[in-house]
Amino acid sequence: MKLHSAWPTSGVSRRVPTEYFVLANLKEQGAIIGQLAGHPIADTVVDASGSRYRYVGVATRDADGRFDVDALRTGEWIVQPGLVYAADGKASPSRPPRRGRDRDRS
Repeated sequence: MKLHSAWPTSGVSRRVPTEYFVLANLKEQGAIIGQLAGHPIADTVVDASGSRYRYVGVATRDADGRFDVDALRTGEWIVQPGLVYAADGKASPSRPPRRGRDRDRS
């Protein structure tokens, strides 16, 4: 019997709902560095357990207009209205590491 990973990889992102990659109930921390769709962009957010996440960009969307969770890197999460935050320190990664990832965000 062949087992399939539950983590999104090319062509199977519909197996895991996008909601699994969205953080909610966050508190803004640090400076407000911009705005998207009338919402402030905080450089850092904190969840209820104290895990910190830092802003790294805007979430891309797939051809159907849904958030493209395949574009997320290890430790990245989506925050409404479409921001991407990366786990900072003790936060859980959003997915296992991918192999062969040759580009790196600074």
